[in-house]
Amino acid sequence: MTTKITKAEADWRAELTPEQYHVLREKGTERAFSGALWDEHRPGTYRCAGCGAELFEADTKFESGTGWPSFYQPAAAEAVDTETDRSFFMSRTEVNCATCGGHLGHVFNDGPRPTGLRYCINSASLKLDPSEPREEMEQV
Repeated sequence: MTTKITKAEADWRAELTPEQYHVLREKGTERAFSGALWDEHRPGTYRCAGCGAELFEADTKFESGTGWPSFYQPAAAEAVDTETDRSFFMSRTEVNCATCGGHLGHVFNDGPRPTGLRYCINSASLKLDPSEPREEMEQV
């Protein structure tokens, strides 16, 4: 079971950029094609920009054409929480970081196999921890 990180809003404001705070703490959304990671293709692990928790692996990222980073599954089922979002006169499934509760984006049922899901995630809510290619060991 994941332990939730609890901080005062003043602490979140001090630690996050204004855009990260707006997305993660105020449930904002960045404009499509405006985030730093929508067109990112390096291997690695996508972590929560708020708490550093591992959320998604780069090998589950796919080109959705939406302008936001899209993944077909989280790194682990317990990495994210979901809840119904009824804002803007529609019903969607909101995705939050299970560790700190930060808003990440939404999940839709129009993704690729194997899950059929599209986790549409704001770049501002993520940090990429790139994998370094392994160097061949020299034989002596």
